[in-house]
Amino acid sequence: MGVHVPRTRPPYPPEFRAEAVRLLRATGKSPQQVADDLGVSRQSVANWARQADLDAGLRDDGLTTAEREELRRLRHEVRELREEREILRKAAAFFARETDRR
Repeated sequence: MGVHVPRTRPPYPPEFRAEAVRLLRATGKSPQQVADDLGVSRQSVANWARQADLDAGLRDDGLTTAEREELRRLRHEVRELREEREILRKAAAFFARETDRR
């Protein structure tokens, strides 16, 4: 995997993101105007709106939040299973060598 670069600030809470999207939809303001009002980047507002559309089924060109979470969980599980398999492989090789010595 790549080098993990820590975020400079914690992620915005889901409620904040949902409110930004609601403001975008309800006021007819541009993503830049909503971003300026909230003190966030235009790209953040656009990303949140895109994700909200994916979650609502209005788009199908990306993963929903639930799918992203499942993918994250499954990747973690695969990583753990690979580590466990490697440990078992080494243990089996060790015990095979020990058995051959007797």
